[in-house]
Amino acid sequence: MRLFNTLAAAGLLLALTACGPNNNDDSLPESGTSASAGVDAFPVSVPHKFGTTEIKAEPKRIVTVGLVEQDALLALGVVPTATTEWFGEKPGAIWPWAEAALGSAPKPQVLTFTDGIQFEKVAALRPDLILAVYSGLTSEDYAKLSKMAPTVAQPKGQVDYGVGWQELTRTVGVSVGRKAQAEKLVTDTEARFAEVKREHPEFAGKTGLMATTYEGYWVYGTQDPRGRLLTDLGFTLPAGLDEVTGKEFGANLSKERTDLLDTDLLVWIVDKYDADKAKVQADPLYAKLKVKTEARDLYVENLEQVGAATSFISVLSLPYLLDKLVPQMAAAVDGNPSTAVQRA
Repeated sequence: MRLFNTLAAAGLLLALTACGPNNNDDSLPESGTSASAGVDAFPVSVPHKFGTTEIKAEPKRIVTVGLVEQDALLALGVVPTATTEWFGEKPGAIWPWAEAALGSAPKPQVLTFTDGIQFEKVAALRPDLILAVYSGLTSEDYAKLSKMAPTVAQPKGQVDYGVGWQELTRTVGVSVGRKAQAEKLVTDTEARFAEVKREHPEFAGKTGLMATTYEGYWVYGTQDPRGRLLTDLGFTLPAGLDEVTGKEFGANLSKERTDLLDTDLLVWIVDKYDADKAKVQADPLYAKLKVKTEARDLYVENLEQVGAATSFISVLSLPYLLDKLVPQMAAAVDGNPSTAVQRA
């Protein structure tokens, strides 16, 4: 299961995108947080999969071993000491949608995830808080990390890598003493979703699905942030999807279940836009589905910003994503196959 979790984060979550080498030096950053203002009183207690973590004082040296927590931290005005890179080889593991929130602060040191958590490097950073909310942390991982610093693991009762952006933002907010600010971030982003739904009533009741081309066809389920993005916009995920994904964030489709792809909207997250699109559409099983013949599918490349934001699903990536991806969705579901989906 540990091997699956490592592959899930480094590969399955993003169609086997390869993580690049860590080209950062091993020097310790001087500061991990911006100046605090209006910080909640400590200690605070944060429940998670492996119990409850007490954080006794405002953390100053935060290391993220989860894969997207840096966005929530930056949105709250906190710069982590180190981040764990999921994909993209961005300096500091900071994508363009988060650069304004980082401002002129030094970029975090980057840890890699190619072979799992870099425990020795985490320890060398002397963290006073470790965040692993969007992760597949095992009990053994948690035991090691919690000896180094208070560690907040993934939520109880949810699949690994399945936490929604709302809960992740709130959990990070409580952990760093910024509960009210986190709640405002969630409320403001949910208001943007409500605005988009008003602008696109045609999404309501339509079926939607996100997929990638890992070992055939891999679909993201009801417990995955990408699947929730569609339902947050008014789409309904196809009946029978949970039977395929089970207790994971997604799963491969057998040839007998290719029918699940035949939705009103199908978003493909691919490695190479032109090559993978051509390969999918040439598949005889796929080519006969209405989702293809009626041009209800669209494709995003995972290392381009829209594709990356589609997988990141954070309070910082979502405003950008809603601006860029929603117009493509609208073109795909308009009922007119001749309407071209304009790649953002």
